[in-house]
Amino acid sequence: MKSAAQRTEILHRSVRVTLAASAGFYPFLYGLQAPVPALYALFAPIALGLLSSIPGSGRQRAEVMLKALPVGLVLVALGTVLAVATWAAVLGMLVVGFLLAFAAIAGPRPAGAAPGLQLFYILACFPPYEPQTLWLRLAGLAFGVVVLALCELFLLPQPPGPAYRTTLAEALVTAGDTVAGRTRLSPEALRAAGARLRLSETPPAERPAGPGRAVRGLSQAGSATRRLLEQLAHLTETGELRELLQDDVHGSDRGSDRNGGRGGERGGAPPDTASRSLLPRVASLCHETAAALREGRPVPGPQRMDQVIDGFQQMRVRQATGPAAEVPPVSVLRRQAALLAVAESVRIVEISVRVGLDGRRTPPIEPRELFWYTEASTPHLWLRRIIGNMTLRSVQFQNALRIALALSAARLVAGSLDLAHGFWVLLAVLTLSRTTVGATWAAIRQAVAGTLVGAVMAGTLLIGLGRHAEAYAAILAPAMLIAFALGPLLGIAWAQGLFTLVVASAFAQIAPVSWRLAEERIVDVVTGSAIGLLCAMLAWPAGARREVRRTMAGLLRECGPLIQGTVATLTAVPPGSAAPPPTFPALHRLRLAESAYAQFRSEPAGGVPVRADWQAVLIAANQILLGAHWLPRVDLPTSALPQDAADRARGDARALAETTDRLAALCAGDRPQPDRTQPDRTQPDRTRSAPSQAAQPDGTPLPALVDLEEWLRSLSAQLTRVEARMPDPAGRAPRGTTAAGTAGSGSGPGGHGS
Repeated sequence: MKSAAQRTEILHRSVRVTLAASAGFYPFLYGLQAPVPALYALFAPIALGLLSSIPGSGRQRAEVMLKALPVGLVLVALGTVLAVATWAAVLGMLVVGFLLAFAAIAGPRPAGAAPGLQLFYILACFPPYEPQTLWLRLAGLAFGVVVLALCELFLLPQPPGPAYRTTLAEALVTAGDTVAGRTRLSPEALRAAGARLRLSETPPAERPAGPGRAVRGLSQAGSATRRLLEQLAHLTETGELRELLQDDVHGSDRGSDRNGGRGGERGGAPPDTASRSLLPRVASLCHETAAALREGRPVPGPQRMDQVIDGFQQMRVRQATGPAAEVPPVSVLRRQAALLAVAESVRIVEISVRVGLDGRRTPPIEPRELFWYTEASTPHLWLRRIIGNMTLRSVQFQNALRIALALSAARLVAGSLDLAHGFWVLLAVLTLSRTTVGATWAAIRQAVAGTLVGAVMAGTLLIGLGRHAEAYAAILAPAMLIAFALGPLLGIAWAQGLFTLVVASAFAQIAPVSWRLAEERIVDVVTGSAIGLLCAMLAWPAGARREVRRTMAGLLRECGPLIQGTVATLTAVPPGSAAPPPTFPALHRLRLAESAYAQFRSEPAGGVPVRADWQAVLIAANQILLGAHWLPRVDLPTSALPQDAADRARGDARALAETTDRLAALCAGDRPQPDRTQPDRTQPDRTRSAPSQAAQPDGTPLPALVDLEEWLRSLSAQLTRVEARMPDPAGRAPRGTTAAGTAGSGSGPGGHGS
């Protein structure tokens, strides 16, 4: 059921498209006696205004249409030349179909305009081969597109939606007020504020989905802000945020009693001066960054959170290595680890917002693998986006290849069988193809039924009116208005039936026709539907359902080495002798998995229950990636860690890596290897164990070990949630525990959220 706003927009769009199509068709046909430009002036607004789903306000749509006009002119010229032979037109359709469908990697606006541009080539590549009419075709096309753009600007224009920067600023204000203690929101409210930053909750025109630096920066800022709000929600659930805010100037550790004396906390603990100095800086930077987003100008000066985090860590180390009376208990160190994770999220927000507002190339930013795009040129960013999706594991590549093969096959069939009005065959393929065979079949059933009814009505109309062109001229505009309004409102069957009446009324004015035009329409639509269904059955019939399993499996396989590599870096002897693990392979896998998951969420379930929690997999992968970048930067020890603590950390990392491998096997539908670690040691006890594991031989706790332990503990909890929803390969109920343990949710470095 469409909302009132959606219904209003559909009605306004039908008015704009009808007016633009009529403004070109009638003057060219009846004023200039030129049917060729009349046909292109009619279909140009239909292609870009109706067949295409260009998102955004009236001004944004008009901008996209005018930018698409040169591409459309080239496509019409190419189609006119290649219409000389069927084989040439088919090869051209294969290339054009793939390139235009693959343009979805550039963002929602190019993806929205692609179907209309496909129609421009389709119209021109069919016989008769008349290159001498090329300038007439181009004139009609240009006139139709320009008039439609003017209608988008001045006739019932669509107002702009909320900008992503505005939504991001509101979320940062919420985070800043929460950290400052000015508002006390529930965990659900904080997560809801983060959920509003999801791309699925953002108007398509405002989604930061392109390859440019500014767009990538805003996208990264949105992900980091969502993670920040999730971290604050978790700290609110555990009560740690309240304890941080309630620490008074005398430093009484109000949380130690509530924590049941965990870790041997001592009464009358020293004040947590480190946290008290960091909290206001975090809150202040959240508000300043939000103000910069609203003004559209980055905050001048250096990146301040880098200095704040360095000072915070130095203060923690001084306290831990100072007099015994000043050493904070482990409960305080754990809260500091959680606060450090919050500060790191704010740091990433600060940097990415600067890039998103500036958009220019910047000097290297640490970690360079996370902010690599800030150093790259625009052509290099486009090349990376293209190459990264030129793989069979990319759903964008799969969709482009599927539609290209279907359109070229339809062009081959229509040309070989010499079907009259054969472009309707390709139009059926273009409008009815879906990413799954089930959805394609459902669309085809409705479309064929609607076309049959519409063909009967069109045949009756053609028989009743005969060759009275003036009657068809009177009918065409009202028929377009009704079809373009009721079709999107009532569904595919109505759209196909009413559009059959529109094309019958239009072609009856261009050339003498009989009731057989309706018959040809049925044959063409059925032929195109059969070709589209066949391609859907042969090319990735399950859509993203299988691909999301493959990409998630590949992502999890890359996560295990990251966990072990990060721990190896922190426990190396001497310190700093082991380089941090490379993260580019995991980042690439993460982007493919996110793309597959986004398409998977847009597809109908098809009656198959979805047991696996793919969102939890993405959250765990983000947490692992961030820890791999962050821990070696802020927690690299100056002296070697105690041997027993280092051995335990390496063992925990090995167990978690084996868990990710087992989860990858479950994602891929394979039978995982048996857990070899469980009989020898019990991971849950270690991840929830006493704070002496994070201490020096004399019992003094080490901040670096606490931070590492919290990261491993939170990863264990997250992977437990993933495996609890993972179906068994033998078809049994979802598994409930992992080898990494069943520890409760942690808030260590990396935090939560994707």
